[in-house]
Amino acid sequence: MTTFEERTTVHAFRDDALGEHDAVGLAEAIRRGEVGASEVARDAAARVRAVETRLNAVQVHIDVPAHGRGADGALAGVPTFVKDNTDYLGLPTGHGSAAFAPRAARRHAPFVRQLLSSGVTVLGKTRLPEFGFSPTTEYEDSEPVRNPWHTDYSAGGSSGGSAALVAAGAVPIAHANDGGGSIRIPAACCGLVGLKPTRGRVVANAQGRQLPIDIVTDGIVSRSVRDTAAFLAAAETHWRNPRLPPLGLVEGPAERRLRIGFLLDSPNGVRSDAATRAAVTETVATLERLGHTVEPVELAIDPRFTGDFLTYWGMLSFLIGVTGRTLGADFDRRRMDGLSRGLREAYLKNWQRTPGVLRRLKRTREAYATAFRGLDLVLSPVLAHTTPPIGHLDPTVPYPALIERILAYVAFTPVNNVVGTPSISVPAASATEDGLPIGVMFSGRPGDERTLLEVAFALEADRPFRRIQDL
Repeated sequence: MTTFEERTTVHAFRDDALGEHDAVGLAEAIRRGEVGASEVARDAAARVRAVETRLNAVQVHIDVPAHGRGADGALAGVPTFVKDNTDYLGLPTGHGSAAFAPRAARRHAPFVRQLLSSGVTVLGKTRLPEFGFSPTTEYEDSEPVRNPWHTDYSAGGSSGGSAALVAAGAVPIAHANDGGGSIRIPAACCGLVGLKPTRGRVVANAQGRQLPIDIVTDGIVSRSVRDTAAFLAAAETHWRNPRLPPLGLVEGPAERRLRIGFLLDSPNGVRSDAATRAAVTETVATLERLGHTVEPVELAIDPRFTGDFLTYWGMLSFLIGVTGRTLGADFDRRRMDGLSRGLREAYLKNWQRTPGVLRRLKRTREAYATAFRGLDLVLSPVLAHTTPPIGHLDPTVPYPALIERILAYVAFTPVNNVVGTPSISVPAASATEDGLPIGVMFSGRPGDERTLLEVAFALEADRPFRRIQDL
């Protein structure tokens, strides 16, 4: 394996209009007239071109915005990308799949309209693994998306393309969505902030709202906590769910002391590795030093949860195979990749269990609520082990081995998708021996993104997140 000294790190930071700004800082510079929005878009496109040959993160480029930049909004002029499972008017939506030829979208997805209301400039679409099923952005017949911290390693998934661009400094923020960890996983792999909002906090995902349990939520990945907070506040000015408490703009840590539970191993019995455990225990020590009360907690979910979620996952692949012609007239499920086919075939052997699976998954919210009695947040790993090298989760790995590896990796994030609760990945202070980031995760009560952001602000202020440009 490549040693720390020999590794390949890729970043795009340079002395141009973007500088080292995050999205909030860049929007302020544009408002003050220090840089122009068109100059920022041009320089961001140049940054993307500079790293793309090594990261393979982009599916569709737009050097000049196709539909104009928003003149108003909290993030006016900030360049960004949309994930390629979400419709953007005039651009094809490929879902990371070779099973069909994508066609141009006739309209913006509702979330894209919400994103654009903040004033951002869209420069293209980012790559994802087929239909967002994998926790790594790798393919059977094309180059993988690579981690800019160390290109021998995965950038995570399914929002791997977005995370790679943001971590490399090509753009400050990018669209991501999360149906089992797909915002938080790539954020953890790439040293970013990744918040999965409460179900219903942003407009409903076009795919998720059709499911018996809506597990999919849209958001962004960012390099700073304030960028994620600014995005959520801007999104709320476009549309706010009256069934959830208003969020507003969260601007820093709170003075209140929190009661936080923590767990090191997953509720379904997967033990985290040594580096991951150390990152969590180090975070516990920091929280205690900051005055919070931190104690072990158990999340006593049904022991069948992993198998049930896997069945639900397989059902999604089965449904795509049945309805794929709505994506493209030439859709051929035989061209779906090994992971998608394996999920589908496994589901067909157990489809009759679906009613019981749905009932048990819906009851997970009761165990989640029980764990939170007397607690404000729960701290855990994002993933059971550190970021794997390219190839470990490749869809060409035989399905039985591949799914075993995935379940040994993605052991913490799916609970929040099933329950619909908010959860945030933030970079831990420590890193792997290879210098790769490690993420830790905070989970909250429904609608309580504020507390998640406040504790993330406190950790960022106490020890600023590592910067790739300083390596």
